[in-house]
Amino acid sequence: MTQLALVIDLNVCVGCHACVTSCKEWNTSGQAGPMPDDNPYGADPSGVFFNRVQTYEVGSFPHTETVHFPKSCLHCEDPPCVPVCPTGASHKREADGIVLVDYDKCIGCKYCSWACPYGAREFDEHSQVMKKCTLCVDRIYDQTLPEQERKPACVMACPANARIFGDIHDPDSQASQMIREQQGYALMPELGTQPANHYLPRHIRRGSDDSA
Repeated sequence: MTQLALVIDLNVCVGCHACVTSCKEWNTSGQAGPMPDDNPYGADPSGVFFNRVQTYEVGSFPHTETVHFPKSCLHCEDPPCVPVCPTGASHKREADGIVLVDYDKCIGCKYCSWACPYGAREFDEHSQVMKKCTLCVDRIYDQTLPEQERKPACVMACPANARIFGDIHDPDSQASQMIREQQGYALMPELGTQPANHYLPRHIRRGSDDSA
């Protein structure tokens, strides 16, 4: 079975948030939209985002580095959000493995949000439904776009090419090759959800000897 997913290279992500803004721009006017913001410039902003970038400092002083960690729905192969949905709104597509929400069936109970261990669900206060990354399903199958542009908006926007999109079940795909060759890993595998999205591990650079 095909399993579409993202592979994110933590070695080259610069935390520019181009993936965040492009995701917002594409999806707010697409099938998954709208993606509202409330008081975006105030002290307590809130809104709907399918993709977020978390930033951490790693290492020990004085040899520390900043790591940018993009995170969105991981399109798990065994998604815990699906069986808890009382209406069947949350579902996993057999054709490509993408996990989606049917807004016509969603009642906003938030069970899927509580079940997701990755915090990937977003509640739209305006529409009163749960929303999430769709891997830009309305874009990747759009036959009016050139084939090289049939990728999620975040992949197209990344200036560092830190995001790879493809079928991780296809051993010949670039995504599979990157996982295999660079020891790509899934987030929190001990949970048994089998996340489809993978990360390429960051190689921490050690500082040079100051006395040298």
